[in-house]
Amino acid sequence: METASQKIVNRRVAGNNVWLGFSRSGSAAVPGISDYKYSVLETEEAIGSAMFDELVDYAAEREGDLTIVLLGGRGSQAMFRLINRLAETSEIDDLLARLHVFTQDALAPMRMNNGLSFVRDFERLLGDKFFAKVKSFTAMQTETDDLEADLANYIERIDGLGGIDIFFLGFGPEDAAASHLCYIKPGSGATFADFAGIIPISSSILEHHISKFKAGGSVIAAEDESECRGATHILTLGPAAILGAKRIVQSVVDASTAPAKRPSFKRLIETEFAGDATDLAKQVDDNPGLLVRLHPDVRVYVLPDLLA
Repeated sequence: METASQKIVNRRVAGNNVWLGFSRSGSAAVPGISDYKYSVLETEEAIGSAMFDELVDYAAEREGDLTIVLLGGRGSQAMFRLINRLAETSEIDDLLARLHVFTQDALAPMRMNNGLSFVRDFERLLGDKFFAKVKSFTAMQTETDDLEADLANYIERIDGLGGIDIFFLGFGPEDAAASHLCYIKPGSGATFADFAGIIPISSSILEHHISKFKAGGSVIAAEDESECRGATHILTLGPAAILGAKRIVQSVVDASTAPAKRPSFKRLIETEFAGDATDLAKQVDDNPGLLVRLHPDVRVYVLPDLLA
């Protein structure tokens, strides 16, 4: 059942980035540092199965609808393929009928039917039956004359549903062994109160986005790649969305095709946090991947090649 959202979306500019949050967030409380433990599984299929089991177990513990945010790209493709197979049967119909599904990031401006859109990748991997059976599916709008207004509507819908139950996350490498979550880049000025943002795109993001889609098996038309390379901004969920989720399920599976993930992950797990709130906020702005270590309920699955 949807709950009425009575919060006003606030707009904040940090450099060239626009961040949106809710008035109730104000100056969000500094999160506590949590244990960050990861499980090493031998195959992507095993990780996909473990991630799906997290969803099943979480749903079994609760009644009513669930709101989930799906990882785009390579990280959870094995889970998507498993769900696709099960959705062809009636085995998980009851679960699917409870799901409000959201995407976590998007490139803009770009046609929604571009082959490099996360929505197209979801459709390819999850299949028509999945989309016919879930309660709702909401993507960030990249074909619009007002990116900010449509992004505000998107996060207000999440809020109206009672917030995020499970946030499926990946892990992206950055220079100097830093990392990003969603597309919260180092130095983007995102604070713990920012729920979503619109950030300028960089050539490194574009190359990473296109390469991971190709590595995942997407067949990309030349005109789609050309349009994608012309995108100017990224729409992304922010720290408040990640930290406000009831559970995070993270996967890091493609160090073989993105070897920069190895030093980035090493820095993630070895970083010692500052005790001062201001210094902690700066640490996270310098290395946004650290956000997962500030969440109290994170389940992490990695392949052995990440630790090589």
